[in-house]
Amino acid sequence: MVSSFRLTFVGFLDQRLSAELYVDADAVADRAALERFLEAHADAVLPIMSVEATLAGLPAEIFGVRVGYTYRENWRFLDAIPTVWDEIEAGRAVVINEQLSRRAALHVGHTLALGPGLSLPVAGVVGDYGNPIGQAIVGEALFRQTFPAIEPSRYGVRTGNPQGLRRALTEAFDVPPARIIDQAAIKAFSLSVFERTFSVTDALNVLTLAVAAFAILMSLLTLAAMRLPQMAPVWAMGTTQRRLAGLEILRTVLLAAITAVLALPLGLALAWVLLAIVNVEAFGWRLPMYLFPVEYIRLMLFALAAALLAALWPAWRLSRMEPTGLLRIFANER
Repeated sequence: MVSSFRLTFVGFLDQRLSAELYVDADAVADRAALERFLEAHADAVLPIMSVEATLAGLPAEIFGVRVGYTYRENWRFLDAIPTVWDEIEAGRAVVINEQLSRRAALHVGHTLALGPGLSLPVAGVVGDYGNPIGQAIVGEALFRQTFPAIEPSRYGVRTGNPQGLRRALTEAFDVPPARIIDQAAIKAFSLSVFERTFSVTDALNVLTLAVAAFAILMSLLTLAAMRLPQMAPVWAMGTTQRRLAGLEILRTVLLAAITAVLALPLGLALAWVLLAIVNVEAFGWRLPMYLFPVEYIRLMLFALAAALLAALWPAWRLSRMEPTGLLRIFANER
């Protein structure tokens, strides 16, 4: 489940932070001059505009985007029509996030009222992990027409030379370096926070495995003592202690294998419930579930290895037990 969260988080960052630089528009007095400068020196300019709104009776935000190759190549939808970006660019449709879709029961093809006299069909639903409120995305032209007083708060900039453009912006507009954010720095910081967040999970995994290994060892020692009365007659019939010890190891490994085979689908089912049901009810969005067959095989091998190591001590004690002890147990059982 954590690995699914990690992959989803990385993919979400790649989707939403696709521009190489993000320039805070409030740091420049003349936004029109800034946009002209960016248009002349960057590969693509992505104005980021938003306004708070109430959509389907819920608090939300409406974003205006300049549709281009950045959105077409990087955004992945949970559900969408084939020509979703063409419709957005033409101002004939709207994209909403999963939170708004679930809470307002809106799906592709339904109509969403964005304001007085403006209702558009939903052309796509996009995952928006971590956002507590709804979002609606329309084309830049429609947004500027509907909300003429709203200016871009930031500009996403596509460029092959982010550091050079950063220096040029600082020299031309005296923009403080802190107001020009590097995409790579944002991603690195976000991923470091993510890894620190789940470092506790890794520590708990190690602790859990250690406790489980100790519990297996204690259980096998207890079972070995309880099974001595059952093995004593087999020994008395001619089976050597070494062979009995080997059979005990084989029995333990087979039992561990059966347990692992049964535990794997149970664990996957539990992860699915947490991701698809509990997470949706708690946060309003669903995490996709990824499968890792190689990791599952490795985990099962570790389980078998742990069971084998835990079985060696009871088997060694059985193989080294004095025959008089087995005779005494056999006599008592008779």
